[in-house]
Amino acid sequence: MNTSQLKVTQIKSKNGRLAKHVACLKGLGIKKIHQTVLVNDTPETRGMIAKVYYMVKVEEI
Repeated sequence: MNTSQLKVTQIKSKNGRLAKHVACLKGLGIKKIHQTVLVNDTPETRGMIAKVYYMVKVEEI
């Protein structure tokens, strides 16, 4: 099992974005701009990050 984590930070506003993209941010656990969360590095989270790549900054830990 892959136990590495990703540090995801929202860098742009979610106002006016597609509902699916806002849902991806919610699924990642991000509620407001400049908030940073740690998520497990799984294909599911990578998919959500790929969908909102233009609103988040990702760092591998």
